[in-house]
Amino acid sequence: MPNSSQKYCLDANVLIQAWQKYYSPSFCPSYWDVLDKLGREGRIFLPQLVYDEITRTEDDLSRWLKASKIPKRILDVQITECWKDILAVNPIHKNLVDNNRNRSLADPWVIAHALRENACVVTKEEKITAPNSTKIKIPNVCSNIGLRCMNDFEFILELNLKFNCQLY
Repeated sequence: MPNSSQKYCLDANVLIQAWQKYYSPSFCPSYWDVLDKLGREGRIFLPQLVYDEITRTEDDLSRWLKASKIPKRILDVQITECWKDILAVNPIHKNLVDNNRNRSLADPWVIAHALRENACVVTKEEKITAPNSTKIKIPNVCSNIGLRCMNDFEFILELNLKFNCQLY
């Protein structure tokens, strides 16, 4: 278990799927309150590109994120150098971005920002385990470079988050 100074870099799918599927603020507002608190404390952050991916559509999640206290990290020379270092570890890492498949262009930067800040990546993506596959996901790259990566349920367990349910 990491200490209380452990930082977490969130992938867009963590927020999008939680909002749409299993932690809707209509029945689990405390999840979003906790994320906002963790943002204020500097425990979680988003790369600017993740923020942009979510806020380019004007919907309830976008409005929530714009009002939240989750810090955003900009793309700069140091982050670009981190990505170059990641590519140097294994050339297959370039397959993380697939412009033809309309995949998120923020994925490499989630990893680079986390690497730069010694943060743990939180994503809904799952590792590709098929041998000889040219496909690669965030967890594959994190594993290859020795960077901690987990899904949002593991994140909740690691932080020992508790949610209250009430009957109205």
